[in-house]
Amino acid sequence: MRTIGSCLAMAIAVSLLILGGCSTRGDLTANEHPDKVVYHINDSSNATAALRNVGNHLDVNPQARIVVVTHALGVDFLMEGARDKNGNPYNVAVEALTERGVIFDVCEITLKGRKLERSQFIPEAKFVPSGVAEIGKLQARGGFAYLKP
Repeated sequence: MRTIGSCLAMAIAVSLLILGGCSTRGDLTANEHPDKVVYHINDSSNATAALRNVGNHLDVNPQARIVVVTHALGVDFLMEGARDKNGNPYNVAVEALTERGVIFDVCEITLKGRKLERSQFIPEAKFVPSGVAEIGKLQARGGFAYLKP
């Protein structure tokens, strides 16, 4: 049987946990600590949604540091002339996001394996030796969170 004192103590403890959670949430949404996020794209059929996600992320946290790492079939949307299923050019969205500080990395192992050349890509594309290794480096050494749209 519980006493009034133990019930009161439990109610206070629960209230502190709830209030503590609220204050933590406030800290997480503050822009004093911008997000560091790596978005992983290995299939360009997801590129439109991924670009929209990146834009939405920047809308709520404009100081976020975002790197989009592509490999395998995910590099295709960064190629010159690439268009989505509705015929819209990808380069327009990529250019706008680059202006907002987003970095777009392309895996050189993919280029070798698919016999692609750097010259086939839009100017906003940057090249890294390995897309997968770059994701690992950003997470382990850079403190980046991982998102796979």
